[in-house]
Amino acid sequence: MHDVKGNQWILRAVIFLTSQTISLFGSSIVGFAIIWYITLETSSGSLMTISILCTFLPQILISLFAGVWADRYSRKKLIIFSDLFISFATLILAIFFLSGVKSLSLIFLASIIRSIGAGVQTPAVGAILPQIVPMEKLTRVNGINSVISSVTLLLSPAVGALLLGSAGFAYALLFDVVTAIIAVIVLSFLQVEAIVKSEKAASTIKELISGIRYIREHILIKYLLIFYALFFFLITPAAFLTPLLVERSFGSDVWRLMANELSWTIGSVLGGIFISIRGGFKNRIYTMAVACLAFGITFALLGVANNFILYLTIMLISGIFMPIFSTSEIVLIQENVEELMLGRVFSIIQIIASVTMPLGMVIFGPIADIIKIEYLMIGTGIFLSFLALYIFSNKTILCMDEGNK
Repeated sequence: MHDVKGNQWILRAVIFLTSQTISLFGSSIVGFAIIWYITLETSSGSLMTISILCTFLPQILISLFAGVWADRYSRKKLIIFSDLFISFATLILAIFFLSGVKSLSLIFLASIIRSIGAGVQTPAVGAILPQIVPMEKLTRVNGINSVISSVTLLLSPAVGALLLGSAGFAYALLFDVVTAIIAVIVLSFLQVEAIVKSEKAASTIKELISGIRYIREHILIKYLLIFYALFFFLITPAAFLTPLLVERSFGSDVWRLMANELSWTIGSVLGGIFISIRGGFKNRIYTMAVACLAFGITFALLGVANNFILYLTIMLISGIFMPIFSTSEIVLIQENVEELMLGRVFSIIQIIASVTMPLGMVIFGPIADIIKIEYLMIGTGIFLSFLALYIFSNKTILCMDEGNK
């Protein structure tokens, strides 16, 4: 890893986080705008499914190669180029809508292009922080980033609704174009040391294969990815089915659905603040296991809560542990993976998250029409608790955190 000395890293971190916050804010607004536009114009579940596939599938397909590029080329340039690529597609879509050509096919095409850009950008964003932040500060900076992301996601639906209602869909798209340009300008001031490569670059396919081999042979990362896949599969009902649970068990009032989302997001903000100040346990794997156990307990409690205020309180508490889990996972990778492999490892992480949760929905979604969602919450909560207890009882896994030995 690069030896980042002095206090220059603070300015670099501020520049990077500012740029990413601006970019995320605009992208989130467009994401909500697209979903709401399709919902309001069509009320079609099938078209919404197509939109979701256009948003996630290209990102999954490009991610493996994007990881290789993040390890081969300038991560700063990849982030800038992908932001511009995404904003250009968004600008073209806005121009079509402003000129009166309003087509869902164009929205789907733009979503595909935006997804490709996001697939290139995400591994580079995850891999660049160790180049600009000292190792001992990674947890704090990632925690701060989690807080900022949670606040951004808290504000973006309101701003998106305001833009969509007052100015229209096309101007919501243009807002993202403006924020992307500002984000690129801010990021252009970031100074990042070049990655020193000890050998001549191989072909993309060979580097991709070497990355997969590295993950297979790196025992810590291999176990981490298995844990990660099981974890995200099991949290699927909580991530996607709780609005349906609220509607079925507590009422279909819009404020209840909003309260459900806000309680989780507020919890995430609090958790991000905690992890950025406290830093979690010294052992990252232990911290992730604690968060996993907390999810198991709170998800099971959500399944038995018979009072909406109690339900919201449990949801808020549960949300606290998401940034604790995700920050520990990111820092664990940043501390234990060679810099030349970071992009490829983060691309695999991205693919796992993008595949396991939709797969979980394919399984849990139909089941939710047969049995009560509360039973799914209790069941997945129990399995998450057992997963955490297995980690606690396995001293071999707990001792793998090389960054804290």
